[in-house]
Amino acid sequence: MRLLTTTILTGLLASAAQADTLRMSWWGGDARHAQTQEALNYCGPKHGHDIQAEFTGWSGHQERITTQIAGRTEADIMQINWPWLPLFSPDGTGFADLYEYDHIIDLSQFTEAQLAGGEVAGKLNGIPVSTTGRVYFFNKTTFERAGLDVPTTWQDVIDAAPVLRAELGPDYYPFEAAGLNAIFLVSMAVTQATGKDLIDPETTTVAWTEEELLDGIRFYQSLVEAGAIREWRQVAGEGNIELFEMRPWSDGRIAGTYEWDSAYAKYADPLGGDQVLVPVPMLMTEGAVTEATYSKPSMLFSISRNSDHPEAAAEIINCLLNDPEAIEILTDSRGVPASKVAFGLLNENDLINPNVAAANAIVLDGTGPVVSSFNEHPRVRDAFRDNLEGVAYGIISAEDAAADIISSIDRALRQFR
Repeated sequence: MRLLTTTILTGLLASAAQADTLRMSWWGGDARHAQTQEALNYCGPKHGHDIQAEFTGWSGHQERITTQIAGRTEADIMQINWPWLPLFSPDGTGFADLYEYDHIIDLSQFTEAQLAGGEVAGKLNGIPVSTTGRVYFFNKTTFERAGLDVPTTWQDVIDAAPVLRAELGPDYYPFEAAGLNAIFLVSMAVTQATGKDLIDPETTTVAWTEEELLDGIRFYQSLVEAGAIREWRQVAGEGNIELFEMRPWSDGRIAGTYEWDSAYAKYADPLGGDQVLVPVPMLMTEGAVTEATYSKPSMLFSISRNSDHPEAAAEIINCLLNDPEAIEILTDSRGVPASKVAFGLLNENDLINPNVAAANAIVLDGTGPVVSSFNEHPRVRDAFRDNLEGVAYGIISAEDAAADIISSIDRALRQFR
């Protein structure tokens, strides 16, 4: 009996010794933290691994990851923001190549286009947890109160402005676009007109001419002049707080925005009373050659190239993305899942908000060029923001702004050619 007991104990100790201890890092809010830890508590024991959770809010997370990667102290599994790929892995070797672990991770649950979003130089640096994109949301209740249908064209938006003010009050606007949304709006207009993304993928230079970008800036200015959106400086004068935190948004005086499909709840929840927020298909500019749907991986699961246990890490990633039990725990905490099995399971069990599902369908069905992650490079964003703000304040002309945006971005991208 003692020999049997000793044999069993020795076997258990050997099994425990073989179990891998992994670390996983991510950013998010309290709900995501709780759900992810619960999923790890399921996936870890299922595959015989102990997983240490490292989570923070969004603020400062990139700086934390940058420091860790520089010191080779990063977690085995990391939630990576898509625009970080060219920063951390310019040649594709900054993370493990997940194509090497396709015997563990069921990549058949993802489309080729989705996987392409996580590729760098032919290596799969990350698997998209979800695909997100910019969608137009309108407060249906506000438009109905003014006797209007929800806009489906830009002319509808422009025509709605005087009606809303006449019927509901002088401080009503059909749309909001300042700061980052102004950048997205200008980019959308140029892409619709040209069919080109901002960045030429062959040369890593700006694909637009100054004249094409100038037309996009003028489109934005036309919305301001028509009273369809508030002036940049007015929004800045109020403190540049998030739209969903503004009283004019929550009470319906601002009735539309251009936001991530996955952010629906963030904008719908603050609406008071019985107000209803609905997504609509892409609004098209005159002469548009494409919808210019801006879609991207919302975030990626990556494995450190320095991990001592990459196969164990791959098991955990596959569990989080494709295991039915983990899927039901995580639900849509990272947006509508990209995994086919995850989406199907949540959809069948009514675990996805219908408006979120509708918005995501608009993104997935949309047309447009492949969006380069360089669109969200900090220096690219700064070039747009500084110049568009300068135009708004009358400091520079739209012509000079277009020229400076292009030259500034090309300088910023020089190191990546």
